[in-house]
Amino acid sequence: MPFRTIELSDPRFEHDGLRHITVKTPNLAGRGDITVWLPGNFDQKKPLPMVLLLHGVYGSHWAWAHKGGAHLTAARLIQEGRIRPLALVMPSDGLWGDGSGYLPHHQRRFDRWITDDVPQAVSEALGSDVRFSPDLFIAGLSMGGFGALRLAARYSQRFRAAYGLSSITHLDQLPLFVEEPRSDYAQVDPTDESVLALMMKNRDHLPPFCFDCGTDDLLIEHNRLLHQELVKAQIPHGYAEHPGGHEWPYWEEHLTDVLLFFDQHRS
Repeated sequence: MPFRTIELSDPRFEHDGLRHITVKTPNLAGRGDITVWLPGNFDQKKPLPMVLLLHGVYGSHWAWAHKGGAHLTAARLIQEGRIRPLALVMPSDGLWGDGSGYLPHHQRRFDRWITDDVPQAVSEALGSDVRFSPDLFIAGLSMGGFGALRLAARYSQRFRAAYGLSSITHLDQLPLFVEEPRSDYAQVDPTDESVLALMMKNRDHLPPFCFDCGTDDLLIEHNRLLHQELVKAQIPHGYAEHPGGHEWPYWEEHLTDVLLFFDQHRS
């Protein structure tokens, strides 16, 4: 068992289906936090897939729920019959600096925290009450979009599908948001710093993936370039542009697209 301790919130004090987990893991050399949302009145005989939602810079595990209302969007789509029940799993990024980038650095594996620890911690904490399916999806916004697309390309066997919203597409863009120097995030292999390079390297094993960006977003040209290069390389993907900027109203609205896309790729 990789976790020295797992703490789970008390159901008496939880609300809106949101539960909270804190786990100590060697990958973080300390503790990490996870918010989990479970739908109400789901058939416990049917296993739930996990959807990992990665936050952006400055945020933490609570951001998707308490700034974006992710659980309310999921509940509405399930109630309307547009998607089947699922679990939203919303981890912190490891809380390093303004953002960890979901990359390994400073003797911490912020990537393996997401790919390995988070699903396992949720299964261990909640497995007596909920059955989880093997289906694991990953999405994120901004730095979280970089994390989602990069991890899906790097650890493609782990994910059924991936989605990036307003994504950073290369490590070079992270200094637009964080005060820590780029050198703090540098990878041994430069391929690991680029979504495109990783997708090119692992093109034969990529899960289905999509990404989108707002037309007023400071990252729009980077997303357009990624789309153009993927088209040129004949790597299948989905891409869309919508009105909006680098802001929560955009991510709240287009989480619907994410969950609809994932529902199409369930086993």
